[in-house]
Order: sequence, then structure tokens, then C-alpha cells
Amino acid sequence: MPVSSAPRVAAACGSDPGRERENNEDRVLFEPDRGIFAVIDGVGGESAGEVAAQTARDVLRARLSRRTTDLGQLVREGIALANKQIYDQARRDERLAGMSCVLTVAMLDGGHVTVGHVGDSRLYALRPGEIRKITRDHSPVGAREDAGEIPEIEAMRHPRRNEIFRDVGSAPHEPDEEGFIDVEQFPFDPESGFLICSDGLSDLVTSGRILELVEAYADDPQAAVDELIAEANAEGGKDNISVVLVLGDRFARSVRRRPAAPIPSPTARSLDETTDRPAPMRSQSPWKAAQARRSPGERLGDALRSPWMFLLVLIAAAAAGWVFYREPLLRLASRFGLGEPAVEGTVLRVGLGDGGFATIGAALAQARPGQTIEVAPGEYREAVHLKDGVSLVSPTPRAAVIRPPAGSGPAMAAQGVQDARVSGFRIEGGANAPLAVGLRLVDSDVEIERVEISGAATMGVEIAGRDRSTIRYSSIRENPGGGVFVADEAAPMLIQNLIVQNGTATGNPKPGIEIRDTARPSLIQNRIEGNGGPGILLATDANAEEYFLFNTFGGLPREQAIQTPATARPPVTPTTPPTRSRGSR
Repeated sequence: MPVSSAPRVAAACGSDPGRERENNEDRVLFEPDRGIFAVIDGVGGESAGEVAAQTARDVLRARLSRRTTDLGQLVREGIALANKQIYDQARRDERLAGMSCVLTVAMLDGGHVTVGHVGDSRLYALRPGEIRKITRDHSPVGAREDAGEIPEIEAMRHPRRNEIFRDVGSAPHEPDEEGFIDVEQFPFDPESGFLICSDGLSDLVTSGRILELVEAYADDPQAAVDELIAEANAEGGKDNISVVLVLGDRFARSVRRRPAAPIPSPTARSLDETTDRPAPMRSQSPWKAAQARRSPGERLGDALRSPWMFLLVLIAAAAAGWVFYREPLLRLASRFGLGEPAVEGTVLRVGLGDGGFATIGAALAQARPGQTIEVAPGEYREAVHLKDGVSLVSPTPRAAVIRPPAGSGPAMAAQGVQDARVSGFRIEGGANAPLAVGLRLVDSDVEIERVEISGAATMGVEIAGRDRSTIRYSSIRENPGGGVFVADEAAPMLIQNLIVQNGTATGNPKPGIEIRDTARPSLIQNRIEGNGGPGILLATDANAEEYFLFNTFGGLPREQAIQTPATARPPVTPTTPPTRSRGSR
């Protein structure tokens, strides 16, 4: 259905994976003829974020194209329907457990823009010389920035910038549910515009700089989009970057600043599969255009006379020498007792039977910081102690199973370990392989991803000391002794984990998560259901409201989901018990 009575616009979009990500989990919905625009940022491990974002885009495109009600209600229904599709899909497929997305959608009609928003993507309203953020960030840091407690630059650099407390897909929601979808409306005329972007842009490029670039390339919106993406990449490109720009047909004539000789972006480009639009190509700035007009001889002469050229040549020579002579130098150092024994390559392999290590412990003993240990499918009867800077990976998810000998301590442990990473393992106890503690982290800062822990008689996960580790996309389930125990001054991050059916031992029910002492973990988008005690047991009421808002508890009310020892009640059967099979995370 075409837009009715809408001003004419010039619009463009682009999406780029950034410089640090191999895949693009962003999706863009771009239909100028219908006045429908959206940026969707996928959240989840491996490819799950892409699936969530793609599902949301497909649902929004189908629903918003049929205008059967007012735009505000239509936007709510579209987002709620996307939420249901993503949630149901994740429940059916264990590989997608915990996936979700954040999104901002705008519908242009009759001289007004109607916005639906969940998460930390953004929509800015534009006028010549003015940029105004319409959406509110649903994140701890974004809320402080919106309230004026911290400036934009400080918020962009904040270590908790990526935490969110609203998303589409992680839990059931109704269209009109309070605290789920923000709907806003603002006027649009020929001299105005708006820009929607993922946090890959707004975390790296200030709003003032965004306005500068839009005005500098106001005659060519595609060039403006390409320059914004290039600017974010130049600032590090730490995340996927997506931009939608819509300008009224008199915006360009009204801006106060323009480049002296803007170079239009070429019109012929290959299609970008994430947007159904031409793939981004960075346009030339006026300075680069002037440089391009100089002869090759002039540019080469300038480069050779540069004071930086000598330093650059020295660095390149040193790098080349290290590449070609690294291993001989390491072996020579080892012969004279300097450094650790040389180990060939950056990847060590365990359990392959072709010269690889027989045990995980043997590989860890030889591994150096920066190396990765890949573990083949099989059962490993050993306790694993992590090592600084070493990644431990099961390439086939949950196919490498750790079952330590009885009495050997935690199945996996880190004591004072920094910069280690673990991914893809299954830690399991049972009648033939008694297990006390699945994972113990003390005074460490490590990353644990996509790990399944079950059958622990004492506790699935113990975190203590001044630990600052991160556990994400993991399954902590069916541990009779309890799910997660956090004590002392630990402040780990638990993000998008499944913590279910723990602490169900007869006569000794335990919570999904127990927090003691002055520990203050960050708990974001975890699903905590069906445990023997409450979802979370706190030493005090501190952070209780935040934990309840940022996580899901199977429909339990606040007073039953989160308790202190003084308010603890008998366990309550959740209204929607988990139905996933044992193999889910």
C-alpha cells in the first residue's frame, strides 16, 4: 500500500559487518514506496542473532504492509508478532536458544513519522543544524545518558555499554504490555529528515558528527550513509553497522554546511544480501577528490618524503623478520633455557589420534598465551584447569564431554586466570561419574560460552573472590545441589543463559542463583525457571528490581522470583515449565 499524503523523500541505506566481526547480524528493512524503514540488530551466540534479526524483518515487512489499524497499534502488533515468532522458533530449536534482537522501526505517512522501538538501536530526527534523539536506550548506560547523568562521550566508552534490558524474542510479550514497546510520533516536512542506526554507529560516532556528515552529503543520501559507515569503521568498527537515512526533498537546500565539491557515490553496486539494497561503497571526501587529481608521480614523491615513511619501513621489516624467523628464534631461546618450550602453530589439537595430545591437561601444559586448543568429540575423564590467554574450544558443540574422576575437585576451574576462553563443552555428572562442582571461577577474568553443565551434586557453578568472568549462551540445568553460587566481591556477567531445574534434591531445595556477601553480578536476559527454590536468592534486597526487569522467571511474580533469606517461601511451580530436551544449552 503506498504512502498516503507523505512528502517526497530521498532515502538510502547500508549495512556493514564492521572490522571485528566476520558475519553481519544486522538486518535493514527499507521500503521507501511504502514508507517503511527499520534497523534490526540480532542478539545471540553463533548464527542465532542473524536468525532472530531475519525473522523480525520478514514479520515486520509482512505485517506493516497491511494497514488495517492506526499506525501506532500497527507497529505494536508487528513487533509483538515478531517477538512471538522468534520466541517460538527458539523453543523448537535448541541451537537457537536465547536468541533475540533489538530494533527500531519507522513508518512515514501523512506528514508524520510513527516509531516503534525496543532495545538500543536509535532514531534521530534531523533538521538543518539540529539532531535530536527520539528513541530512549533500553540499557543501564543509555538510561543514564538519556537522563543527563553522564555525557554522550562517557556513555560511548562505558564498559557496560552493550548491556540491554529489553529485547524482542527472549520472552513472551503482548502488544500493549507496559515496559515492552516504546511508540513515538513526530512531524515530518520537506525540510526535515530522520536517521535510524544500530549501536555499531552510535557507539563510535557522536550525534554531532552524524549531523555533520549528513549535512555535508545532503545532496546524496547514499554517499552520506557510506561515509557514516566508513567513519564507524575508521573508529574501530567493533560491531555491525547499519544506517537508514530519509531526507525531505528540501532538506539539502536548507542545510547551512556543504562540501565544496561533493563526489556522488557510483550508482552501480552489487546487492547486499542483508539489506536487499546496493552494497555500501565509501564516497570520496573533497580532500580525497583533490588528491585523486594529482599525478601518480606527485603522490609517490610526497609519500617518499614523508617523515613517517622511514619508520613504516622499519616496522614492516621487523614484522617480516618475525614472521619468517619466529619459530627458529623460539627454539633457540628454548635451548638456552629462555622462555617456554616452542610449540608449533597457533592451534593445538586434542584427541585426534594423529599426533595430537591425548588429554586436555597435556595440551594446556604446553600451550602459550594466544593459542587455541581444539578438542575432538569424546569423553574426557580429567579435571581441567584453565590457563592465562589460552582458548579451549569444542568445535562440535557439546560433543566434548568432561567427566572428572570422583574426588578430583571441580570439572573445570580458573584460579587467578586472565584472558582465557572456553566454548562448546558439556560438563556432566551422574551415577557412574559423581560430580561435586561443574565450574569454579575465583579471582579470574575469563569468557565461558555455550557450555552445558548438569548433574553437579554440590553446585553447577561457583564464583568467588574478586572474579570478573563472563558466562553467556550456556545451559546450567538439572544440578541437584543448585545452579549458580556467587560470593565474596565477585562481579561476573551472566548473559542469556538457561538456568533451569537446579536445586531440586529432596528436602534441600536450592535457588537457580544464590548471591552472598557483597557480590554484585550483572544478570542480563537469563531464563531462570523451575528451580527448587526461588529464581534468585539475595543476601539483601539490593539490585532485586534490576534483576527482575532484566531476566525472565517463567511467569513468576516479583516476590516469588527473587527473595532474600528473610522472605524466602516454599518453591512455586512455574506457569510455563521449560520443555527443551537435555541437549539444549
